[in-house]
Amino acid sequence: MSDFSLESFFSPEIIANPYPMYNGLRESNPALYLPDNHMLILSEYEQAQAALRDKNLGHSDGPDITPEEIEEMMKNPSVAGLRRTMLLMNPPDHTRIRSLFVKAFDARSVKVMEERIHTLSHELIDDFAGQGEGDLVALFNHPLPVIVICDMLGIPETDRAQFIAGTRIQGRLIDPTPMTEAELAEANRNSSESFDYFDALCEERRARPQDDLLTALVQSETEHGKLTKEELISNISLLFAAGHETTVNLLGNALLALYRNPDQLALLKSKPELMVSAVEEFLRYDSSVQLSARNALVDTEVAGYEVPKGTQILTLLAAANRDPKVFADPDRLDITRDEARPLSFGGGIHLCLGAQLARLETKIGLGALLERLPDLQLQEIDNPDWKQTITLRGQKSIPAIW
Repeated sequence: MSDFSLESFFSPEIIANPYPMYNGLRESNPALYLPDNHMLILSEYEQAQAALRDKNLGHSDGPDITPEEIEEMMKNPSVAGLRRTMLLMNPPDHTRIRSLFVKAFDARSVKVMEERIHTLSHELIDDFAGQGEGDLVALFNHPLPVIVICDMLGIPETDRAQFIAGTRIQGRLIDPTPMTEAELAEANRNSSESFDYFDALCEERRARPQDDLLTALVQSETEHGKLTKEELISNISLLFAAGHETTVNLLGNALLALYRNPDQLALLKSKPELMVSAVEEFLRYDSSVQLSARNALVDTEVAGYEVPKGTQILTLLAAANRDPKVFADPDRLDITRDEARPLSFGGGIHLCLGAQLARLETKIGLGALLERLPDLQLQEIDNPDWKQTITLRGQKSIPAIW
């Protein structure tokens, strides 16, 4: 694909279905080096997996970015906030901050939440089942993980309506192409509102501690200087956004995949015990996180190329998840598949903290929908309402009848 350009990612055809492009890249040039863009794009499973674990790759600014340009970038609240998160940090700062969050998302902690997720799923369905039609994103896919992360953080019941009504994640902010002025303005506005809210809530927890994750993080802020105030607020905002957006998209993409493949839908309904393997297949087949970026921290070799320090390594997770060297008949949905784990949650030290929680929410939430709404039908199965971002793949709305 010698005519490939980053801008092609945003064509309506690619947003609707990026997989033919991914297949073409992987078949023609699985390690596509774009020296003019200081970028190497990887689309094979083995190469992508290796890059995610490579200690010579991390997060840094490109070779052409000047200190003055960085100073100008930091004037934007959205950019400044993102750069203070563990998402874009290297050790030791990444290790220092991530260690404060790990326990809340380990297997034991997530398992404790199983009953709550089950109860919440059925309560949400109780609220809309009698309507007979509606938008599943607004009615179920979005509120389920939002309420779960609100529970974890300890966000007061009286404040939750604003979070359930809309999302704060800025997919375009982490895309590998520049945002428009309008997109940046929206990202800055949302980031400022989120920062102000969580700053006030942290002040409340300092004055009146509670048994929740937010209090634990606030207390970590003052213990041996583990967190600065700016790091605290930025990472809480990231946790809230990332803690629900992946699941919102995963639920929607799973529903679409099932209803486009009625044989697999029928199989899952007849054998609900397949749900665990089905969730892994949904992650592989149409990942809610399509790509992950790193930068060369030193001059190094990646996928056979000698790349200079600062080069961006773009791992196309969704392309790797359909690598025929790893997955048999990769363009086919098969909920009984038992092969390598998909790379949808990244890898290495930046492996998604909420991976197990997202899996559990999807397993329970999707199972509840199929059980409680046996006549469910998606109305836009051929023309979904996709979000206009390439890093995070999901539908803005899912009109349905039941």
